[in-house]
Amino acid sequence: MPPETRRLEFRSTGRMRELLGEYFARVGRAVGEKSVPLAWCTSVGPAEILRALGFEVYFPENHGAMLGASRRANDGMPKAHALGYSQDVCSYMTSDIGAFLSGSTPLENYGLGVPRPDVLVYNTNQCRDVKDWFEFYGREWNVPVAGITSFRGLDDITDDHVTAVARQMESLVLALEEIAGRRLDASRLEEAVRLSRECSDLWKACLFSAAHRPSPLTFFDGTIQMAPAVVLRGTKDACDYYRLFLAELEERNAGGIPAVSGERHRLYWDGMPIWGRLREHATLFAEQGACVAASTYCNSWIFDALDPADPFRSMARASLELFIARAEGPKEQYIAQMVERFHLDGVVFHDSRTCPNNSNARYGMPRRLRERYGIPSVTIEGDQCDLRCYSPEQSRTSIEGFVEQLAER
Repeated sequence: MPPETRRLEFRSTGRMRELLGEYFARVGRAVGEKSVPLAWCTSVGPAEILRALGFEVYFPENHGAMLGASRRANDGMPKAHALGYSQDVCSYMTSDIGAFLSGSTPLENYGLGVPRPDVLVYNTNQCRDVKDWFEFYGREWNVPVAGITSFRGLDDITDDHVTAVARQMESLVLALEEIAGRRLDASRLEEAVRLSRECSDLWKACLFSAAHRPSPLTFFDGTIQMAPAVVLRGTKDACDYYRLFLAELEERNAGGIPAVSGERHRLYWDGMPIWGRLREHATLFAEQGACVAASTYCNSWIFDALDPADPFRSMARASLELFIARAEGPKEQYIAQMVERFHLDGVVFHDSRTCPNNSNARYGMPRRLRERYGIPSVTIEGDQCDLRCYSPEQSRTSIEGFVEQLAER
């Protein structure tokens, strides 16, 4: 491998693997021993409420990413399609359901199958697919499904929006208390929100360390390092890990140690990762001297609104501020701010076939960013899990051509 594409591994990653092993062991015990109730939760659902009630919390979108990264998604998806789930709906959902139906999952590495929960809790702030996804398992296992029907496509977030979502969160509590066998303790909820906010602040500091030139990490590193922010949100373990990781990033910045040797171009990635091509993409961009230093996706686990002094309303506001739930105007402003903050030269849009809600190149945004802010971009087509939707040759040609244009600028 040429020197300019050699990756320098993070020392912290060993501890992250240990944490994930411990986490999945707890999920396994919750399924097998029944001493602790298990809840499924969407990735930006009300995990803090569940943790405060003593649930172990499992995030199936993380399983979808694991299926994509291990390139096992396409093995099971036909079984979900055979049940009537379209090839155009979320491939996280169809790969997860397919893994369940086929009995084959990367969770086997942790001694697990797809874990049967006591309750499934969703928030539709990302898309409607999460509700349909959880309702499949609710029917299959005859377990309760509860959730929040949220607003999407918001320009300004008003107090009325926040109140409506907060009331739905509060209304979940009674049913969840019955399943958990305990009352919600206000101090436990405040502590869970405090830890989530601390984790968010630390994760943000890690990601924003990439504003340094050269950047100490890339988007592709971030998709791996984000795992504790997803599955351990609201826990001390996540906070401890990001303190460790942040110290390593600061060490790299102090020593001028780059994620991409000979960094010449700095880019932003908008949309979902193409999980089965992460290493290939990391190498491809590094070969071009291009560092993908920031992204929409990794930033989705930054929750500046969380406030333990006002748990329900701050959780509601944080869920509404999620990039994927906003209108085109706020999204454009956000990307323009990120380009300026991270000293970026352009944007890579990933138009994911089965994730239209997190594909932002379909309604003229690349053109508006170019005309309003002078930000150039390239769009590649693919999918987060379904590799049938992705052409390596076509993407390589597009990316190489885009970087050449940046060099000419």
